[in-house]
Amino acid sequence: MENFGYYIFCLIALVVAILVFKKVAGCLLRTIIFILIIGALVAIYFMYFRGSSPL
Repeated sequence: MENFGYYIFCLIALVVAILVFKKVAGCLLRTIIFILIIGALVAIYFMYFRGSSPL
């Protein structure tokens, strides 16, 4: 149960990524930039919470 927050965040990030991808599907450069930003945010999230212990 301690990873429940991670799963929720991943689900939300996936939905946002799909919505962003659909909005900018006409521009490949914008799509690549948004995917990189979303990937970086997910990586930062997991690295930040990996060091802290959940309650």
